[in-house]
Amino acid sequence: MKDQAERLREIISSIKNYKDEENRTGILTNKPGSRVIAVTSGKGGVGKTNFTVNLGIKFAQMGLRVVIIDADLGLANVDVVMGKMSKYNLSDVINSNKNILEILEEGYEGVKFVSGGSGVQELVKLNRTQLVDLLMKLGRLDEEADIILIDTGAGLSENVISFVHAAREVILVTTPEPTSITDAYALIKTITHKDKTKNIKVVVNRADNAAEAFNILDKLNIVTQKFLGVKLQKLGYILNDACVTKAVKIQQPFVISFARSEASKNMNDIALTLMDNKELSPSSVSGIKMFINKLTSLFN
Repeated sequence: MKDQAERLREIISSIKNYKDEENRTGILTNKPGSRVIAVTSGKGGVGKTNFTVNLGIKFAQMGLRVVIIDADLGLANVDVVMGKMSKYNLSDVINSNKNILEILEEGYEGVKFVSGGSGVQELVKLNRTQLVDLLMKLGRLDEEADIILIDTGAGLSENVISFVHAAREVILVTTPEPTSITDAYALIKTITHKDKTKNIKVVVNRADNAAEAFNILDKLNIVTQKFLGVKLQKLGYILNDACVTKAVKIQQPFVISFARSEASKNMNDIALTLMDNKELSPSSVSGIKMFINKLTSLFN
């Protein structure tokens, strides 16, 4: 029985005959689009999805149009963190002829999101016509967003690695737990084995204090430079704040329910740092269309 990665590789290969259609519809284009950032982690349970949602809200509060795509094959729960039951997900685009704009849900501060649900898993079952149609529909998100956050799964699966490689920017979320740090390093090693130029930004979540967070960031950076020849970007940290746990229980993002908490201040600092990223020129922000094109090429 074929695994998902093998099946998806076959599907991607089969659409090469449809390049004329892709070009006609604008899937392949050099026109700058939205800024695509993949958020990932070496292991589950580090608060990756919670981080993604709250970061998206912070961006929206800065006046940016934000779309979050839930691309976690196993635990798709962006809608849970948003406290909103999604009416549609990607399967409705695939099976019910919905366009991508019809399935967008709107959360706090106008942040829109695409629920993964069973739709993400169904990607491996698509025939070539369905996949080309889906790619064309997803390409419309460039018109709807300034920033698109891709909430990937956790770990070292081929699906996760492919989403990470396709993104122009990557945020890696870890915690002070030794297993989390070890798994974060393993993910960095896997990513950089194929692309040492990948822009990887690291966030320490649930840190007891700033000193602990920077100690972890410094040590991780030293190890990756020494053994992998890669320099990480130390993006910041989020303190181990009881307000975060309270917010999760009431299914509200903590930057909304506890806007003045330490964790919210930390998230604000991270968002500001990302917006002040001088490495990115407008011409280097290629959008979701080029993200999709690169993603498909990884399964050749």
